[in-house]
Amino acid sequence: MSSSVERRSNPTAWAAFWVALAGLVLMPIPLFIGLILGGGLSIVAAVLVVIALLKGLARSGKGIAPVVFAAIFIALTWGGISVGGGTLW
Repeated sequence: MSSSVERRSNPTAWAAFWVALAGLVLMPIPLFIGLILGGGLSIVAAVLVVIALLKGLARSGKGIAPVVFAAIFIALTWGGISVGGGTLW
């Protein structure tokens, strides 16, 4: 691989994507387990989203798509938690 070839992917964005997806999948587990697992992972993903967004914007927007999807997953997780996901049966 040539040194002049620029990497197009944003590994932090992909990490945010997968962590946010795991938080969304684990959030519906009842008895506060989903609240702790899903909520905790979504907070970690939110931090990763901010870092990945700053990295992506510094590289003129390359690798922003996983950040957008991660932000959507985070919003869905927080919305699910706000209506009782992870706490109720």
